[in-house]
Amino acid sequence: MSPGADEVEQDAVKQVQDIVPDRTQPEGGLRGSNQSGMRAYNERLVLSLVRRQGALAKSDIARITGLSAQTVSVIMRSLEADGLLVRGEPIRGRIGQPSVPMSLAPDGAFFFGLKIGRRSVDLILVDFLGGIVDHRRQTYRYPTHDAAVDFVASTLPAMIAAMPEPMRGRIAGLGIAMPFQMWNWAQYIGAPQAEMDAWRDRDIQSEIAAFCPVPVYVQNDATAACGAELVFGTGERPKDFLYFYIGYFVGGGIVLNGQLFTGRTGNAGALGSMPVPGPDGTMRQLISVASMASLERALTAAGLSSDRLWETPPGWSVPADILNRWLDEAAEGLAHAILSAAAVLDVEAALIDGWLPEAVRHDLVRRTRTALSGLDFAGIEAPQVREGTVGDQARSLGAASIPLSQRYLIDQNTFLKDG
Repeated sequence: MSPGADEVEQDAVKQVQDIVPDRTQPEGGLRGSNQSGMRAYNERLVLSLVRRQGALAKSDIARITGLSAQTVSVIMRSLEADGLLVRGEPIRGRIGQPSVPMSLAPDGAFFFGLKIGRRSVDLILVDFLGGIVDHRRQTYRYPTHDAAVDFVASTLPAMIAAMPEPMRGRIAGLGIAMPFQMWNWAQYIGAPQAEMDAWRDRDIQSEIAAFCPVPVYVQNDATAACGAELVFGTGERPKDFLYFYIGYFVGGGIVLNGQLFTGRTGNAGALGSMPVPGPDGTMRQLISVASMASLERALTAAGLSSDRLWETPPGWSVPADILNRWLDEAAEGLAHAILSAAAVLDVEAALIDGWLPEAVRHDLVRRTRTALSGLDFAGIEAPQVREGTVGDQARSLGAASIPLSQRYLIDQNTFLKDG
């Protein structure tokens, strides 16, 4: 570690211990097991259903899940007592007692999401609905292991301390979204190989867990962004879709039968590695034509600064000729990747999101649809091409969605009893 890193982490441990209550004791009216252990299956079932469909009455939940009305009443009383569900206004006008819809309580639980990117590191705190409560960010030329750990060690205690004291006991986990095999990207991001090799030899999950008061999880950053779309996304979501996230490098994720598919090693959906024809017709990986890194190179070659690319969208200022050329090449690459993936997976849709201004994302989706229409789909059905709904913070929100999913959700298909 860098000089003083041990002291930084030890100080972080002490700060966290000073401001976070003992998680082994009931606090704020919550049952200890509700925040520190796995939720009972039926409780997770109800929470999953309400998250997906919105406010529901007991009768609705009983009908969809097949649970008895008495069982549902017990579950919902428990979740309400735990602060995870809140009552809505009674709906009158039907025979019998008024129907009372229950919805997720925003302050029912909180989650940290850490995104480690090629140009910046972000730590966000989100509520139970995915609303961002706090956000801290640090930029750098390239990501080092020490910089990431030290950032969390110095930032996490301050973010916890900024929360109202009764809410601190409701922090349920910290998720990390980061590129896997970071050491392989040294030559692409202009980083010294010796510094990047630290990612190979050290375990960031265990180092952060040493001072973090809640469980810590790790997931590939593009897969996590796909998870954010699945958990926090809006509108109608298909049961089977590809997901592309355009960041410094393009990455992706796969959702099959309503579930995030991560594969044997957790790297399924590495869509950036798919071979596609480049502008000159030669085959290359998708990352070489559909990543912001190629746009950065084009700006640098033109003698222009690329710094604005890494500011929070919509802070871009890119000459139209450079942007249009990049959009056309990215769209062609995405279209070929979608064609290849659709031949194997038979997905309903391909969603495109990223660290992009909304107008740029919209244009990229439009051009990808056009490029896709010119490809040969004989024997297979072309997926719909749609915009993602989470936006530029998808990786950070995806990181936060990891502990949320692990602690409070179940297989989304379990409750589809009657479609």
